[in-house]
Amino acid sequence: MLFDTHSHLNFEVFKEKRKEIIKKCLSQNIWMINVGTNFFSSKKAVEIAKEWEEGVFAAVGLHPINIDLDKKNRNESEENEDIKEKEFEEEKYQNLINFGSKKVVAIGEIGFDFWNLPKEKEEREKIIKKQEEIFLKQLKLAQKNSLPVIFHCRKAFFYLIKVLENYNFKIKGVIHCFTGDFKIAKKFLEKGFFLGFNGIIFKMNLKEVIKKVPLEKILLETDAPFLSPPFLKEKVNTPLNLDYIAKEIAEIKKVSKREVEEKTTENAKKLFLG
Repeated sequence: MLFDTHSHLNFEVFKEKRKEIIKKCLSQNIWMINVGTNFFSSKKAVEIAKEWEEGVFAAVGLHPINIDLDKKNRNESEENEDIKEKEFEEEKYQNLINFGSKKVVAIGEIGFDFWNLPKEKEEREKIIKKQEEIFLKQLKLAQKNSLPVIFHCRKAFFYLIKVLENYNFKIKGVIHCFTGDFKIAKKFLEKGFFLGFNGIIFKMNLKEVIKKVPLEKILLETDAPFLSPPFLKEKVNTPLNLDYIAKEIAEIKKVSKREVEEKTTENAKKLFLG
């Protein structure tokens, strides 16, 4: 069995083939968590999860790049995973958690994204401050509902560590799409977090980190539709490609693929399903 702890079959790119892909995944014993990036995609993830008796779960949250600082009027009637939100409306997300019941297994993906910050100091600090403000609100929601967190962290590892230490939240979770070195990995491991690895391991040299991180702290993910393994012709990634991640990690750690599959699935169930 395999457990894709981070996919986005709730995204519009999968609208036509979503059910077909999920059926195929479940027939191959691949479970998944579809992760929200704003209210619409979170709602869609919950709706999808509730359609299936087992093996399909949801995470709800507001992604840092979907935080809107633009005060100009704009049309917000369109519904997709890229719609930005000026504020984190806790009640709306709490209602999603209540509606989803046990199918909602995490708050995420939430965190910090410093990838494309402006050069102007004042504007940069404004964005970082807003990301932190909304991040903290979502951590409180996770704590309130006893849910783990799926952390998004791009170019912001040390900032995330600083915020977590400053506020000392009692939170379980996973660092999604981990790309740091072992020094950074160790800091997250010391806090009890898992590290998520996906197809980016075929594009970045993360072998030393994967070697050193205990298998007991690794989760598998695809981040579908993103980060498809580069050797595949199909560039729209799906949870069906999780097997390639398991195989690569097994080769790096010099253990059997079966051991990777069993342990990472056990890890996922422990974190998300209790």
